[in-house]
Amino acid sequence: MKEYKYKINGNEFSVAINEVCDTTAKVTVNGAEYTVEWEKPVEEKPVVKVQPVTAKPTASPAPAVQPVAPAPAGGHSIKTPLPGVIIDVKVNVGDTVAKGQTVVILEAMKMENNINADRDGKVVAIQVTKGDTVADGAVLVVLG
Repeated sequence: MKEYKYKINGNEFSVAINEVCDTTAKVTVNGAEYTVEWEKPVEEKPVVKVQPVTAKPTASPAPAVQPVAPAPAGGHSIKTPLPGVIIDVKVNVGDTVAKGQTVVILEAMKMENNINADRDGKVVAIQVTKGDTVADGAVLVVLG
């Protein structure tokens, strides 16, 4: 049996703890016996910290974007109106093209876009190949 002396709001109490069970205790306070009950404490569960896992890239890195190259002197450039990936080149150097003819197919925003000649002419240079990634305004084909 353990005995304690307490002072609460200026009043002295002599407390003896007689018996302790799971969630009860029999105590004597200044000669009077009491049964004290309490809630069983909630066991704290250990905190598990989850670290985010960054996936290692499995695909090859994106191809480098072709810089915007100037057209050769005296030629007329057909440029891409938006950035994308060259799907196909429909002409060869030396071909004669008519206004409105498709010269390159460009994939942009998951859509295939036909890039057409904006005038008649002869192909004097092709600045891209299939699979190239091009920036907005890049020269694709040069007409002479």
